[in-house]
Amino acid sequence: MPEQSGAYEDLESIFRAGVQRVDPRQLVKAGVRLEGDRLVVRAESASLTLDLRDFRRILVLGAGKASAAMAAGIEQVLGERIDEGVVVVKYGHTEELRRIRLIESGHPLPDEQGVRGAEAVAELARGADERTLVINLISGGGSAILPAPYSGEEGRLGITLEEKQRATQVLLACGATIQEFNCIRKHISNLKGGRLAKLLHPARSVNLILSDVVGDRLDTIASGLTVADETTYAQAQAIVQRYRIADRLPPRVTELLRRGAAGEFPETPKPGDPVFAGVTNILLGTNYTALKAAEGRARQLGYCPAVLSSRIVGEAREVAKVLAAVALDRQAFDLPVKKPACLLCGGETTVTILGDGLGGRNQELALSFLREIDAAGDAGAGIYFLSGATDGNDGPTDAAGAFASTQLAERARSRDLSIESYLGRSDSYHFYESIDGLLKTGPTNTNVCDLQICLIF
Repeated sequence: MPEQSGAYEDLESIFRAGVQRVDPRQLVKAGVRLEGDRLVVRAESASLTLDLRDFRRILVLGAGKASAAMAAGIEQVLGERIDEGVVVVKYGHTEELRRIRLIESGHPLPDEQGVRGAEAVAELARGADERTLVINLISGGGSAILPAPYSGEEGRLGITLEEKQRATQVLLACGATIQEFNCIRKHISNLKGGRLAKLLHPARSVNLILSDVVGDRLDTIASGLTVADETTYAQAQAIVQRYRIADRLPPRVTELLRRGAAGEFPETPKPGDPVFAGVTNILLGTNYTALKAAEGRARQLGYCPAVLSSRIVGEAREVAKVLAAVALDRQAFDLPVKKPACLLCGGETTVTILGDGLGGRNQELALSFLREIDAAGDAGAGIYFLSGATDGNDGPTDAAGAFASTQLAERARSRDLSIESYLGRSDSYHFYESIDGLLKTGPTNTNVCDLQICLIF
């Protein structure tokens, strides 16, 4: 029977079990194999067999926080059959690669290194022909990691890196969902929204994808580099209006969206476009995959686990209220499972930044959860909570996430720390740093959104 004294260690163990299950190297090796001259891909989402004798060259391209680990896996499978390749990853999310070039770049803000990486990817893509097999390794974070600012058509309006950086900052701060964020990013990029697939045409491409998007929509992961885009310039314009950010975006960005909506620039490639004739997109791993592994670890440790959802979205503070309410009901009414209980969920929340503090969505969610169980008095005792990013980096911090318990709330009070004050300036990192309540894993080289784990005794 698990004890409360080991609750924090159990929370971290359950979290790490979920992360380990979606290790990209292992996912690739499990889903991709060689049978003589045949390349066989097997996953829950799709299966494929290709005769490699049909191709003169094999290229490997990739972008995202997990792409280096995916590349290490594909090198182990294909070895010297790979002719050339380049993957672009977030700084520090690296692996030792032998045949594939690795370029590190910025996230969540794109930078010059990312532009150079995007140019390297585009250069190889332009050289692909109908006898080229391209294996694209795509994971979360690719939208920022692979910035290719829209260059315009025939010398007309283009976007600079600085303008794209500013647009990213505004979108990160306004509370837009990842789908809304990516709708705009697709329309100010040369590669996103299926434009990489257009550049690769007529090559054959097999795209191995690790999902960091709630609902696992392929057109949203890394802004849909190889997926037909159903969004439009007009929709991107509507998002700008919805969040009232037109005056904060660079003028050339709003002008591009306006003129694109008026038909002055070509749309991203849509479903049915011939450029997708030779494209196969295969989903290798998801948040739900991680949750099921976390559930198994919780059961091993002696808890009664229940997976609530892999689709948690919304403002982190509001999500925290709901999760805390579920935990408090478990204490009061034995819902939904017996004690000691482990409630698990995942997804990706958003944060509307209120001040000049430091933090991430998981730390803010944990701090808001802490406020709720602390306010509940004795009813909050025996509840232990962890919210963490599976990539190991929550927002612009070195923490994956943070814990919550009534003991931590008491520790904060003993140090005269006000939860409300820190929430009021979006400074969850420094709050938790002061009470030793952060989870730090370092880069995990995977990325399938976030995990929330609640233990109840």
